[in-house]
Amino acid sequence: MMRKVKQMNLKKNPELLPIVEWWEKEGKSTVAVVAVIGACFLGWNMYKSYRQSQADAQSKALAQYFTVGELEEAVVKFKGGESENLLKVNLAKEYFKAERYEEALAVYTELDGAATEGLEGIGAIGRAYALEALEKYDEALAAFKDFQKKYPGNYLELTAKLGEARVICEKGDKESAAEMLKALKKQYKDDEVSEMRIEAAIDFVKRYVKRQKRSLIDAANAVANDLEKSGNAQDAKSSTQAPAPQAK
Repeated sequence: MMRKVKQMNLKKNPELLPIVEWWEKEGKSTVAVVAVIGACFLGWNMYKSYRQSQADAQSKALAQYFTVGELEEAVVKFKGGESENLLKVNLAKEYFKAERYEEALAVYTELDGAATEGLEGIGAIGRAYALEALEKYDEALAAFKDFQKKYPGNYLELTAKLGEARVICEKGDKESAAEMLKALKKQYKDDEVSEMRIEAAIDFVKRYVKRQKRSLIDAANAVANDLEKSGNAQDAKSSTQAPAPQAK
């Protein structure tokens, strides 16, 4: 039936013959190709829209998420995203502020060597700080020294040098720490901000007194002794304030 219609149309409109022949040979395949290209274009636009929405959501997370809980959820939600490492930096910092040093150490260790531009060395220096806070001084000292070897000229280089001096002091060698800081002061004599930081470290070394570690039993005994002394003092106070007996 269709062929008859075509033949009738061609007889009336012979100028359509080339178009019909092209359609029979290549038209159908060309339409299929155009359809595929259109689908790819539509898919690409949808992907770009999705990526943009994800980027917007991650930017919002960086700007508005501050608590440990919020940051933990964001790190999971945007795993593999462009802002994942930035979110991890914020999370590690919040762990550290909350004195959750083991968790901070774990996140900073993940970040150590992260390729994100602008974060070079953040994981390594954070790891050193977490080890110091955990009083793992030998590991912390090694971490601060390794940072200086791995990231020479990094903007955190002075931070690592001050950390090294501080840990040397905490390990019990205040004299060596003071000498190191004295040399640093000469090295950074033309940098006012750096000089202030070095002076603060020098003051720390001067004032530092190593804390005596106590076992849980010692701590419990100390609390018991304090309570006993407090109770005795209260009894003594009560006895001095008791009314004198009346004469009969």
